[in-house]
Amino acid sequence: MSTLLRLGITGGLGFLGWHIRAHVHADRSIEATPAGHDVFSDPVVLAAFVRDKDAIVHLAGMNRGDEAEIESTNVALTQMLIDACERERAQPHILFANSTHSSRDTAYGRSKRRSAEMLTAWATRTGARFTNLVIPGVFGEGGRPFYNSVASTFCHQIANGETPQIIQDCEMELVHAQALAERILSVIRDGEIGLLKVTGQTTTVTALLARMQQLAGEYQSQILPSVTDRFGLELFNTYRSYLFPKHYPVALERHADTRGSLFEVVRTIHGGQCFFSTTKPGITRGNHYHAAKIERFLVAQGEATIRVRRLFSNDVVEFRVNGDSPGYVDMPTFHTHNITNVGEGELLTLFWAHEIYDPKRSDTYSEPV
Repeated sequence: MSTLLRLGITGGLGFLGWHIRAHVHADRSIEATPAGHDVFSDPVVLAAFVRDKDAIVHLAGMNRGDEAEIESTNVALTQMLIDACERERAQPHILFANSTHSSRDTAYGRSKRRSAEMLTAWATRTGARFTNLVIPGVFGEGGRPFYNSVASTFCHQIANGETPQIIQDCEMELVHAQALAERILSVIRDGEIGLLKVTGQTTTVTALLARMQQLAGEYQSQILPSVTDRFGLELFNTYRSYLFPKHYPVALERHADTRGSLFEVVRTIHGGQCFFSTTKPGITRGNHYHAAKIERFLVAQGEATIRVRRLFSNDVVEFRVNGDSPGYVDMPTFHTHNITNVGEGELLTLFWAHEIYDPKRSDTYSEPV
């Protein structure tokens, strides 16, 4: 394997594919190439896609729709991938995104089971590496409600003022898309093959909804909730992704008297780090993104434009903020952001993060907006 890891991702434009690309985006030793529907529609393009790959994560497939179409489509996509590898005599390490539902007698379960069998036979025949990765329910920022996960559905409903309904309570296992991406990269790096099961957080539908409502209720009350556990932080960041951008900036109540004025900037029960910065007219700060960090921007004096762009998108959201009417913007994860002084005087900005800055694990990655 070359120094540069050439990673292909079928279904790479979907929810999990986006998260894998975001996970490796700052790592210059990895070149991640997504393959969408257009790649599978042309055998020549698919052959070019597999030709030079060191590893391919096979995510492409259907999990909703007509039963017969789900089964035939998923098996056909796997066969097309195998055919392309054999035509090119390519032997990438293939990781198949299997499911805990693969043991069920459903169209989706049968298609997953059959695809794993086909890829196992291909690997045995060619001597290539194959990993059958059995994955529980996946959630995370940007997930489609009523499609990707019940967590996505609850986040969407709560963020839009709806009341979620529990149709059937049951135990379930959930893994955040970034934790899964991290596990996938470790499998590739360590050359793990065979059947592997990804473990997640075990909870129930009722417990999940209660946790989401608690996080959302505290946040709506201007309190940054306690997210000292990783699962809590993952749920909160997922919820926040459904609030952006319409929820921001959040106006703060200013208390004024003859002495001056006062307003509460951050209310939290678990600390973090707060600092001020001054910025000269025309100067821009930022141009970076975070994978997990909660970060708040608030202009206390002057005028500024906050610009935010989701990774792999060209759409930029702009917020014009002014210290005379203070309001905060909490940065969504995997969105690069900056702030520019557009006023004539000095800009005074307050920044708050939920954790104390550690240069060894800063969770801050340079990326121009």
